Amino acid sequence: MNTTAQPSPEVLRNQLIDTIVRERVAGLYDPQVEEAMRTVPRHEFLPAVSIETAYTNEAVTIKDNPAEDALPFSCASKPDVVFFMLVQLQAREGHRIFEIGAGTGVNAAYLRRLVGPTGHVITGDIDSDVTAYARKTLDATGYGDIEVITRDGALGAEEYGPFDRIIATVGVWDPSPAMRNQLTPGGRLVLPLRWRGLTRSVALVREPNRHRSDSVKVCGFLPMIEETEEHSGYIDDDHLTRLFWDYDQPIDPTALRAAITQPATLAWSETTVGPVESFDGVWLRMSATDPATCRITVKQPAVDAGLRRPANPNLGPALVEGDSMAYLTLARLPSEEGAVPRFRLGAAAYGPAGETLAERLCTQITAWGDDRTAEPVISLYPAGTPDDQLTDGYVIEKPSTRMVISY
Repeated sequence: MNTTAQPSPEVLRNQLIDTIVRERVAGLYDPQVEEAMRTVPRHEFLPAVSIETAYTNEAVTIKDNPAEDALPFSCASKPDVVFFMLVQLQAREGHRIFEIGAGTGVNAAYLRRLVGPTGHVITGDIDSDVTAYARKTLDATGYGDIEVITRDGALGAEEYGPFDRIIATVGVWDPSPAMRNQLTPGGRLVLPLRWRGLTRSVALVREPNRHRSDSVKVCGFLPMIEETEEHSGYIDDDHLTRLFWDYDQPIDPTALRAAITQPATLAWSETTVGPVESFDGVWLRMSATDPATCRITVKQPAVDAGLRRPANPNLGPALVEGDSMAYLTLARLPSEEGAVPRFRLGAAAYGPAGETLAERLCTQITAWGDDRTAEPVISLYPAGTPDDQLTDGYVIEKPSTRMVISY
């Protein structure tokens, strides 16, 4: 008989938060967020999984999507991502907050702890199953005063506003006028912003003529269901290699099918990374400079069949123009036995213009390598804002916003 005592939920929760605080994956910290996450019983919002699973630093699916290669409909986000997004939000006593994406309800509970007895939290989701779940868990855990509404988050919640803070826990491609305008002057909007296939948690402050970022951090979130401006398609008949791009990019994945049957042409930068060093900033710089930037995902059988391995097969940057493509790759450098390995970053190119695309990609690798901690400023202006009223930077046009990325 196994008589070993299992750690209590409180012990497991504190161990998880200890790890998050120690590692600080985004370099952000707020003692009030730490207190909230140590207090709210996350496992009670995830009754379908074990307590041990509830306190691992992993996302937990609460509603699956049966479609091929599709992401789940709803998840409980990774706790370390939840932590730094709450730090970005800077929620304080008395604030009125709208959360877009109700999930399990646990994030709304954290927010309720942060705003205190004089604050107010509204959480919403387009999926009635999700809001019913959140309503049930919030009631069961003593957070019955949190408003839970079923609607498209892009519409906001004007009847409860204006808001000091708005946070989205689903990926947002084009922040709607309601998201931006229902925020008080000087208020903060934190959302997983999507563009050119990547996602970043961006904290934006409302200014008189724009929303300007003061924090841009790596994250991954499910996209909003109603947004359709992001496209995807396979470049092979076996559905092993897939591109993701925006509606304004003239990308036809079928045009690459001949090119990827040929050996890759390789180009290398002088930039190297260690085995655990992030190089996500390369993609961010590409998106701020090159209109051909998109995302590529590659399944292992495609690599086994001869396709050059992308630097990150599950989530990597590429440049695509017509029948040509280049994507980020890496190669291990020779090293002495026992030494920490280093990897050189470069590009794998296909098609007639592949070498030119590879050179462009390597230029951005080098720019990132020269300043690896640089964080861009992202500004969101209403659609139709004249060019002379925009800050300097690279402009990405979206239906309701003009997004400017400046380094």
